[in-house]
Amino acid sequence: MSPCVENPTYGSNWSKFSDSQKPHFVKNSDPCSHPSESAWRSHSEAEEVLESDNLWLKMRAEARKDAEDEPLLAGFLCTSVLAHKSLEGALAFQLSSKLSNCTLSSTVLYNVIKGVLLEDAEIREAIRADLRAVKERDPACVSYIHCLLNFKGFLSCQAHRVAHKLWSRGRVPLALAIQSRVSEVFAVDIHPGARIGKGVMFDHATGVVVGETAIIGNNVSILHNVTLGGTGKQGGDRHPKIGDGVLIGAGTNVLGNISIGEGAKIGAGSVVLTTVPPYTTAVGNPARLIGGKLDKTDSLAMDHTSFISEWSDYVI
Repeated sequence: MSPCVENPTYGSNWSKFSDSQKPHFVKNSDPCSHPSESAWRSHSEAEEVLESDNLWLKMRAEARKDAEDEPLLAGFLCTSVLAHKSLEGALAFQLSSKLSNCTLSSTVLYNVIKGVLLEDAEIREAIRADLRAVKERDPACVSYIHCLLNFKGFLSCQAHRVAHKLWSRGRVPLALAIQSRVSEVFAVDIHPGARIGKGVMFDHATGVVVGETAIIGNNVSILHNVTLGGTGKQGGDRHPKIGDGVLIGAGTNVLGNISIGEGAKIGAGSVVLTTVPPYTTAVGNPARLIGGKLDKTDSLAMDHTSFISEWSDYVI
């Protein structure tokens, strides 16, 4: 197999790294697993455009600074970020490295993931919206590159976007294989049939479960150990529909084909079995409405306690 290494723009420092530290991307192998030459040309053209993406340029600058501040990470940052022409290439490398195993090749995964990302403008837009959502809503996120490299909620969401595209194209076994690896590696289990909007943040993400017919809108924030599941009583369309701008607290179970209205907040540890109106707060087991109508921006502020104006039996 002939390696094809993308040219990084890391200055003279690139020569300091050994061949084992530089990423190798194989173009010519099993034609069943890799794009055609015409596809490679179109992907290359797409990357040329994405190379000048402002967010990507900022992320590269962040990676250079981190490499200067912490030389021990210079090789890692060069291989993971600076060796790639586009955010899509770096993300594909990151996901393929983490999701591969002894029987599922990182090269195969890299080519599949990168191909999907470069071919789908909506996914590319969603990736950037998700990055900004995490940076704006999570005070623990110190930079965009920190999110790309270290936030499994972000990575699991992007892996799902790829799996969902494959699922939609009828490539069901591959979509399910990616779902399985995401569940094993990140402890996040999202069925590839589920639909997810943009500007979504899975905060911490451990234990998040999303069923096949669930829909998550734009600008939604979901914390760890949240289940968007069925009731076990029916097939077909059986999972929740989450509106735009919803905030769902940690440990919450939303069960059945119900709706969580736009801008609503669900308190931590709640069990929601019926529809929640827009711009309201639901807490408890079973969940009940509490407080008054919310402002349209309340859920985006990640504020879990503003509805508590006096002593309450509810604790978050």
